[in-house]
Order: sequence, then C-alpha cells, then structure tokens
Amino acid sequence: MQKGVMRPGHVQIRVMDLNEALEHYCNVVGLIETDRDAEGRVYLKAWTEVDRYSVVLREADSPGMDFMGFKVLNNEVLDTLREDLTAYGCEIEDIAAGELNNCGRRVRFKAPTGHFFELYAEKERTGKWGVTNVNPEAWPRDLKGMKAERFDHCLLYGTDVPATVKLFEDVLGFSLAEQVVDPDGKRIAGFITTGMKAHDVAFIECPEPNKFHHASFCLDTWDSVLRAADLLTMTDTPKDIGPTRHGLTHGQTIYFFDPSGNRNEVFCGGDYHYPDHEPVTWKAEDLGKAIFYHDRALNERFLEVLT
Repeated sequence: MQKGVMRPGHVQIRVMDLNEALEHYCNVVGLIETDRDAEGRVYLKAWTEVDRYSVVLREADSPGMDFMGFKVLNNEVLDTLREDLTAYGCEIEDIAAGELNNCGRRVRFKAPTGHFFELYAEKERTGKWGVTNVNPEAWPRDLKGMKAERFDHCLLYGTDVPATVKLFEDVLGFSLAEQVVDPDGKRIAGFITTGMKAHDVAFIECPEPNKFHHASFCLDTWDSVLRAADLLTMTDTPKDIGPTRHGLTHGQTIYFFDPSGNRNEVFCGGDYHYPDHEPVTWKAEDLGKAIFYHDRALNERFLEVLT
C-alpha cells in the first residue's frame, strides 16, 4: 500500500579521483553539474529531473555507495514514516537540513542488507534542464554523452534480502515486482517499486553486507542504448556486458564502469507494475536467462565485481 514515498531522489557515490569521475559522469553518461559544497562533493542531475540533483560524488579512498535517498510527499509523511521505522526497530539518524546542499532534513536508516537509506521531503526544484514547463521543446540542444534522462534505480548486494524486502513493503509501502527464488523457495533477489516502474531499488543476496552493484540511468530508446555502446568504445570506457536484454523486467541494457570501478547501467524500456499485480518469479537455476536473456548465462564480473 502506497505510504507517500514518491521516487528515488539521490544516490551518493564514492569515487577515488573526482576529476576523472566528473569526466565520466558528465561527458560520457551525460549528467549535468549543478553544485559543489564545502566538503568537496559535486552534485549532478539528469536533464528530465525537476529537482536540483540526483547524484552526489564524494572523493574517497575506496569506491562504493554511501547512501540512497527517496523523496516523500511532504514533511507530515516524513514524520509518520520516521515513527513507523522506529516502531519497526530501525535505528534512526536525523540529518539536519542543509547537510546536503538545498535539501531539507533527512531521516536515515540501515536496512538488513547493510545499506543506508534516507527519506526526505524537500529539495530545491529547478525544473528540467533547458526545457520550460510552458510549450516545452522536445529536448535541450546542449546535452552531452549518453544524454541520461534520469537516475532510475540501484542494484545492491547484501545479507538478508527477505527481511529487507519486508521492511520496504511493510513500513515504506513498496511493492515486490519481481523476485528470484532458490530451489527451497527462499527469496534470494527482490526487485521492488514504489510506483509503476519495474523497480526503484533491487537486492541480491550476498555473504557480505553493504555492497554496491550499480546505479542505473534511463535512456529513451534502444537506439540510445546502441549509441551508448558506441560511446563506450569511443572513450575506451571499460564495459561489463551488453547491449542486451534482461529477462527480469525485460529492459534493454548495457553495463560499464566508472574510473573508480563503480558499475553503471543505462537502459530503456522494461515492464510496468501495478499494486494488484502478482510478483513475477524467476528460478535461481535460470538466473542466467533472467539477467541476460539473450546470452542465457552470467559472466563472472557481473556476480563478483562489487564496490
């Protein structure tokens, strides 16, 4: 049941060389720099996003994800969900407005997979990049690289996926769209959504907690994905796999790495999910086909390269 969580709002990614990362995320992926702060973090957005930023880059000694944030409807919803998370047994950290530039107060919690998530209600709204709300043109003319349209989701590896999916369902109102189950019926992967998308965040079981698999950005068409593949070759960007199609969600995809080793995805298409839909189930023995529908097999990098 929907409880007022609207959409993925931001992800903070650790990178080991900020200048190299900016070259990648701005000139290859096509994000747009919108701000910097006193801590040295850089704020980026995709062109269709109405808020000021969706990706925050922080220079660090090791790559990975610091946290992922979701925007909620208003501060009343934020207060209610804070109470619900506390009652559920989650340890809460209250983060003051302004700790992230132009963002209101945030409520942070740790999922059983070991990842940190946060909720917030307010962030400066700047509108779409280069496109007005009145008689808008089709797209801005100054876009670069892959022309990413939005930050879409993260795939995260960690411990106790069933408990994490239950937390997001019971407390935050997410819906399970797809899952992978082992021969004993245990859920080893869950793809969950707060709206109609195929997923807003996904989890795969892993012996180590708090592992980052990828951040994903939406493109417009299959031709856009093929063009992204061309750009990877033109820029000598390390590729993981693709272009190909997923079985899970049926999205069309390509995976590659930023200069610090964080995996990115760009994709188009994919299934939709309504709250009354039953979850789509894939069997673990068919995981190769579920992830890479055409190859019907997983490469070792996809399973083992995590940050």
